[in-house]
Order: sequence, then structure tokens, then C-alpha cells
Amino acid sequence: MLFKDRLKYLRKKKGITQAELGEKVNVTNVSISGYENGNRFPDTETLEKLASYFEVSTDYLLGRTDSPNTEGTKKYNSIDDIVKDKELHQWLFDLLDKNPESLESIKQLFESINNENTKKNQ
Repeated sequence: MLFKDRLKYLRKKKGITQAELGEKVNVTNVSISGYENGNRFPDTETLEKLASYFEVSTDYLLGRTDSPNTEGTKKYNSIDDIVKDKELHQWLFDLLDKNPESLESIKQLFESINNENTKKNQ
């Protein structure tokens, strides 16, 4: 499936108009129409905004994969990246407050997640 078809499919699935989508990603409805007709293509920033809005990977939007799932596509550079991504701040603080030696286990978990993501992306 081509980008234009994926975009139109996702927009209709969400039940929004081209104008509403344009507002969400800060482009005009004319731009969205052009993307869906195949006459235009979004810049990188807009492509990323579209992927974020629809909660899919840019690879899915571009037709490089048929899996819209973004799991496994992220590379974490620090424990803080994982915590922010998974919205675990409070949980992590509570855990470390109750059990400070958990930090070593968290570091091992981080390494494991990073290794898994590296393997998936190769």
C-alpha cells in the first residue's frame, strides 16, 4: 500500500476530515488532499507528526512494513528515555525509594531492552 492510501485509510478510520487532520499536524487541508491524491509528499517533520498522531511508525506510513505497530522500533539511549516513553516516572521513584538496590536490576533491564531493539532493527 502506498503512502497516499495509508494516510487516507488512517484518516477515515479515525473519522476525521482532511481539515481536521491538517490542524492536528499544522498543515492545510489542501496539503492533506495533495498527500492523499499522491500529488504532494510531506516533509520529514510533517511525516513524523502524522505517524505520531496515528500512533504508527513512519515505515508503516511509507509502506515499508505492513505492521503499524511501533513497538520494537525505538532505540533507547538511557533509562530516562524508557521511563519517559513508558510513563513510568512515579513507579520508578517509588521503587527506588522503597528498594534502592533495585537500580542494578533496572540497569540490567535497560540493557536487555536495548539489545532486543538492536536485534529487531538489524
